[in-house]
Amino acid sequence: QVLPVESGGGSVQAGGSMRLSCVVSGFTFTETCLAWFRQAPGKEREAVAAISSRYGATYRSDSVEGRATVSQDKDKSTVYLQMNSLKPEDSAIYYCAYDTLRRPCGTSWSSLGRFDSWGRGTQVTVSS
Repeated sequence: QVLPVESGGGSVQAGGSMRLSCVVSGFTFTETCLAWFRQAPGKEREAVAAISSRYGATYRSDSVEGRATVSQDKDKSTVYLQMNSLKPEDSAIYYCAYDTLRRPCGTSWSSLGRFDSWGRGTQVTVSS
């Protein structure tokens, strides 16, 4: 099983932007659901955004609607999360995950249990 590797985290001021990358080396993006989750200290892991790799359908949580864009580069086996207008409450460890059973995202895109391959995460800190 190929594990995702996230990068691009760091510290940013409120109102700023950040782009996270997730590489899944050796995994072809013909059909699967790739998702971004985040977890802040003392809180549960929550879904942020996802993309179905075959046709590029995207999904976003209400908390990031209008501020987040998820995209993919199939040739690089990479999925991105662009976050704009960052807020202190966006501070968290951001995780990339994908469905090794190669199912499209659909209505279960935000369910942790459907993803069986997870990266180690990248820290994002937004200061006010």
